[in-house]
Amino acid sequence: MPIDERALPAPNIRDMLRMLTLTTTTTMALLSAQAAACVAPAMLVFDGSASMDEISFETGPNTRIVEARQAIREAMPQITPQRDVGLIVYGPGGETSCSGIDMRFPPGPDTADRIIAEVDALRPNGLTPLTQSVLQAAEALNYRREPAVVVLVTDGNETCGGRPCALGQALSDNAFDLTVHVIGFRAVVDFFSWNNPEQDPTTNATVARCIADLNGGLFVTTQTVDELVDALNQTLGCALFSAREEDITAG
Repeated sequence: MPIDERALPAPNIRDMLRMLTLTTTTTMALLSAQAAACVAPAMLVFDGSASMDEISFETGPNTRIVEARQAIREAMPQITPQRDVGLIVYGPGGETSCSGIDMRFPPGPDTADRIIAEVDALRPNGLTPLTQSVLQAAEALNYRREPAVVVLVTDGNETCGGRPCALGQALSDNAFDLTVHVIGFRAVVDFFSWNNPEQDPTTNATVARCIADLNGGLFVTTQTVDELVDALNQTLGCALFSAREEDITAG
């Protein structure tokens, strides 16, 4: 039997307005939270250890540093207009093979050119003190009091005696609002790393994944320039602003 629409109750305008207001308020709150996450200052922790300049079966015809530079040149100009980003490099320049940790500059506006120049000029050397480097990045961001993002790009495991999993737990316990992402770029497991008690040689993941897992971040494995670009955009970029820019361009 067909329904007589005239017999249906008239919609309650007040209820409709209330629902519309609730939907709008919820949407604005979600957008505000996304925007806040996008603008939290960030430190890029970049692997400059000697292995970044090695040619091996895993690296193919180019060394890791050659292709990492390409990815940085492509990704950073898309990221820094929306987020303040600083740079820490580990590997070269230290008095010992594990002391080469250098904060090149803290987060600031539009730092793409500076990051590109620093990575282009980098001459890989030394070992991989990634645990201490991530800690210094978090400290530089005042992570106990302020929202902060750390993105580690590494080609392998800690090789200077640090304990990434222990650090990840300590950061999580003390942070105000810290997210740590780990990007493995052609990362390989060091099966002979006697000074890395947390390493599990049965997996292909860098042990630094612990830091991301314990601090709300992503662990992304990458093998190509395009994959590294995507990972940098995924962890440092802002999908909210990118979507708006695409809408403006399309319009």
